[in-house]
Amino acid sequence: MSRETNFRVTQWLRLSAGLALTLAWVVFIVLGAFEIHAGQAKARKQGNPPVISSQAANADQTGQSAQQKKTYEIDFKEFKLKNGLRVLLAEDHSAPTYSICVTYNVGSRDERPGRTGFAHLFEHMLFQGSENVGKGEHFILIQNNGGSANGTTNIDRTNYFETLPANQLELGIFLEADRMRAPAITQANFDNQRLTVQEERRQSYDNRPYGKTYETMIDLAYDNFAYKHSTIGSMDDLNAATIEDAEAFFRSYYAPNNAVVALVGDFKTDVAVALIKQYFEDIPAQTSPSAPDMTEPEQKGERRKVIEDSFARTPRLDIVYKIPPGNTPDWYALDVLGGVLSNGVSSRLYQKFVKEKEMALSIEADANEHRGPSLFWFSVMARPSTDLGELEKLLYDEIARVQNEPVADWELKKVQMQLRRQRAQQIYSSRSRANALGHFAVYYDHPELINSIWRQYERVTKTDLQRVARAYFKDTNRSVVTTLPKSASGDR
Repeated sequence: MSRETNFRVTQWLRLSAGLALTLAWVVFIVLGAFEIHAGQAKARKQGNPPVISSQAANADQTGQSAQQKKTYEIDFKEFKLKNGLRVLLAEDHSAPTYSICVTYNVGSRDERPGRTGFAHLFEHMLFQGSENVGKGEHFILIQNNGGSANGTTNIDRTNYFETLPANQLELGIFLEADRMRAPAITQANFDNQRLTVQEERRQSYDNRPYGKTYETMIDLAYDNFAYKHSTIGSMDDLNAATIEDAEAFFRSYYAPNNAVVALVGDFKTDVAVALIKQYFEDIPAQTSPSAPDMTEPEQKGERRKVIEDSFARTPRLDIVYKIPPGNTPDWYALDVLGGVLSNGVSSRLYQKFVKEKEMALSIEADANEHRGPSLFWFSVMARPSTDLGELEKLLYDEIARVQNEPVADWELKKVQMQLRRQRAQQIYSSRSRANALGHFAVYYDHPELINSIWRQYERVTKTDLQRVARAYFKDTNRSVVTTLPKSASGDR
């Protein structure tokens, strides 16, 4: 890192410390305006930062062409650095903000037996400081400059993202490059974040209703270790992890040639390219890690398990079927079928189980999206007095119905309309666009899906829905987990 860069970082830190109170008030006022505008637009997607789009709202007054107003395409450019870092840039001056998302090609599927939960644990580590950023300063710098940041890990990838004002383009790029180059992997940071992840496990899995259900189901349904364990990992494996494991994990997976940087928002492409090269290009590439084996043997018969849950207050029935990976024709059809079955109060499963029969409190059906073999998941929260055998039989009757009878035209059109709404919500936010570009690049090596994925859904027909229901909703391809409240099961 050059003296000029260190000097610039020192200036940022001093400015943040000296003006923190003033900036906090500015951020409060600006974010309040963001929320008001986003609420009026009714297009804010939960979990994404609200975005000012006054230019878009005043498009008619500014003389924006009809062609520009009608397009839904995300215009982006792609290039690759000498060290293998893939870069996707979508310049958009609709609002004075930008988002950066760095997606690493690593998730819990890359873990080995005895080290589950490590990908998620390491995600936490990258917020503990780096060569030129002290412990806790990453969030301080982002927040004191009016932005927001976070990171997530799932089965198939890890990502980190920030949204900042347009005049802080260099800050976001510098922060992500600095922790890719040299994160603070110390014993103290490692021990601290291990405790944090273990507490997260207690809150999300061990000490909450139905927290055991998900892990029980994936362990039952999958044979391949890659998807057979949860991203959060086990307590024993987390305890067994070492600082040497962390250093090896970083070298293997957190390299520029195993990552994608997506930048979306208010910047000049040539300026962004120069900054990305300045901060990222001299980070050395590493030997590319081997892709995990994702093959799953054909299931030969139904699998079942009953578990007790001391936190649950009513029975829950979960039924899954193995299905193909995401971004395949059959997966798109199954995803649409999940919408037909359970999206909204007009859906056939809600009408049958919740309203007409009054056997369930809620019911869901959807296709998980994985890079490898996925699952189609039915989940029914039963009323306490419901006969679970009768409930399960009724669900199989509904599955047989969709296998033997075409869905109604209005059912398919409703789901297609919902998908168009989701499309509008996702392209509204610069953060969601950046995340989507990284997602499609890492999952499928095809970032252009951000523009074409909706056409994949529009090609799905009623015949397709019937065909995939017959192909995958077979008794031999089924796994069933019944979760019973512990007190209720004890009285049987």
